[in-house]
Amino acid sequence: MDTENLITENISYPHELERIYRKDPKAFKKSFTHVWEQNPDSQVLGVWYERLHFIETANKEKSSLLQKGFLFMGLLAILAGISTRIIFHFVEQEAIAPINLIFGVIPFIAAYFIYNNTPRKSVIYFLVALFLISGFYLNMLPLNYKDSIILTYLHLPIFLWVLVGLAFTGNEYLKGSARLAYIKFNLEYCILYASMAVSGMVLAALTMQLFSFVGLDIADFYFSNVVLFGAAALAIVAAYLVSMNLKLAKNITPYIAKIFSPLVLVTLLVYLITVIWVGKNPFLDRDFLIVFNGILLGVLAVTIFSIIESDQDKKKNISDYVNFALIALALIIDSVALSAIVFRLSSYGITPNRLAVLGVNILIWANLIWIMLSYMRFLQNKSGPSTIQDSVTKYLPVYGLWAAFVIFTFPIIFK
Repeated sequence: MDTENLITENISYPHELERIYRKDPKAFKKSFTHVWEQNPDSQVLGVWYERLHFIETANKEKSSLLQKGFLFMGLLAILAGISTRIIFHFVEQEAIAPINLIFGVIPFIAAYFIYNNTPRKSVIYFLVALFLISGFYLNMLPLNYKDSIILTYLHLPIFLWVLVGLAFTGNEYLKGSARLAYIKFNLEYCILYASMAVSGMVLAALTMQLFSFVGLDIADFYFSNVVLFGAAALAIVAAYLVSMNLKLAKNITPYIAKIFSPLVLVTLLVYLITVIWVGKNPFLDRDFLIVFNGILLGVLAVTIFSIIESDQDKKKNISDYVNFALIALALIIDSVALSAIVFRLSSYGITPNRLAVLGVNILIWANLIWIMLSYMRFLQNKSGPSTIQDSVTKYLPVYGLWAAFVIFTFPIIFK
């Protein structure tokens, strides 16, 4: 018996219709239209009609949106590549600082997020104004490498990263869940971009080697016009792919968090014991103090990475205790670094570098205390994992405000 007759005979039996559909969905869909035309008053067939055609409509809408977003992403990627190449030309002429290259990429990523999740006009105007002010202010500064100027260059990416976060979260910038999604985006973005960048480097090396076989050295031309353009365009493509819920990065980040957290903990414990054993002193050794602060930032990044990728359920596991140990270790490192910085300030006076490092360490110290207290409450079953994640997401704007303070005041205070 053909499928059309089966549908007609079982028109009043939803269970049998479902069984027929699952047995051969293609034949069911093909025969259904004719049966529906013969029995337009059947409520059962009416439900099936909506079920089948809703799926088709949803797919068409999704395909249309995907195509529209893809075209806009492509346009932004081309514009980012062209802008970066133009900016690089002025950098080569030593007319502007190399840090300006960041404006060839970051604003276009923000533009994609605004397009993808359009916020209120006030938020858009605010973002545009801050990007313009940042770019204008940066190029009004003297083109030298004094401490206050270098600190401005170092803090500018942090400030712009926060602005991109505002574009990403849109109207929900005050919600912890939106900020959490932004941090997760960054983790997945870095993994995906790094993967594609490695492929790009292999292609670049292969291309230059092939041209070298015919006696042509295209290294300078290829870097300036192809690699630079590709690196900038790839940044927009990676943002698009991650926002499209690409599964590669999403599947790998939790495993990286679980593998690296205990490895970092063991490595740092061995390192600190070795430091004590050989008698290194961050109070007197400036270079070692810089390394010490670098370690602190690395531990903080790994800790946040692990917290963000932790499970949302309330069950504790070994990873939570590893994270807590990492936080405690980071707090010890930060306390030592803070003491060393205060010592150097009182002994050798105030400089832009010392003041900036002091500010960063105070901010990190306060953040670590908050995270540690939240983790203690979680481990004592007094709160859920969301409290820990709140201690990370709610503190993010503080880093942006500090970066803005350094960028817009240090060059003026320390002329």
